[in-house]
Amino acid sequence: MYTAPFEYRKADTVDQALGWLAADLENSKILAGGHSLLPLMKLVLAQPQVLIDIGRIEALHGIRTETDHVQIGAYTTYRELVESPEIGEFCRLLALSAKSVGDVQVRNRGTIGGSLCHADPQADIPAAMLALDAELVIEGPDGKRTEKYGGFVQAPFITNLGPGDILTAVRIPKLPPGAASVYVKRPHPASGYPLIGVGIWMSFTGGAINDCHVGITGIADLPYRPRHLEDFLKGSSLKEETIIQAASLAGDEADWDGDEYKKQLLNVYITRALSQLGESTVAKGPNGDS
Repeated sequence: MYTAPFEYRKADTVDQALGWLAADLENSKILAGGHSLLPLMKLVLAQPQVLIDIGRIEALHGIRTETDHVQIGAYTTYRELVESPEIGEFCRLLALSAKSVGDVQVRNRGTIGGSLCHADPQADIPAAMLALDAELVIEGPDGKRTEKYGGFVQAPFITNLGPGDILTAVRIPKLPPGAASVYVKRPHPASGYPLIGVGIWMSFTGGAINDCHVGITGIADLPYRPRHLEDFLKGSSLKEETIIQAASLAGDEADWDGDEYKKQLLNVYITRALSQLGESTVAKGPNGDS
């Protein structure tokens, strides 16, 4: 398949990319890894007249640690997330979800910023973004702003990103020392996308859960955080009866029109995730990482 004709430009700076974008908002698109945009162009579902490649903008690359958070350039690939010592130490859940994305070729080229802006409700990364309280750095005609990932996605494939905006970085608060993390998914047999993906991190004090964040993707119209489940788990220990009760709460805030298969799928994968965390803490002690 062939795309419609387009002009290809390679930006050297964020300001240059923003300027080109502003010059023709309706007909210009930002190109990152290209795994989502290029197939749409080949199917003639997207026909931008100008493609602005941001791949060599130095400011969009790299992972660095700050006092209380890790900052990730928007052009950082899944492979870099998986292999980064900083991600592994301070927000391991992101590395676990990135490791489950696609295949080697996709992980080598796909970028975290491209995935978040595409806003596919069945992507892996949103589960980690929600559970980790990720914050997005966005630059546009009105300057730079930050916003929580939790309010960024408005509907499938629709975000708060304005037509002249570029996502430049992701900030993730550092997890408490010894926090345990897990990501489990049921992949679609053809695409590998999660029919359901569950990401959880939790910290412990004396064997009891001190804090717990859960992100769920793939199964509902949008990725979501089951707050009732999180509140229930805080102060508990990961005993079998606790896990059974917790699994039944995970769907309280999801909208799936009474689909019993999805309800059962969610129950199974919440149980698996919590069981893995329970086994890990028993093996390594209540303050060990999973």
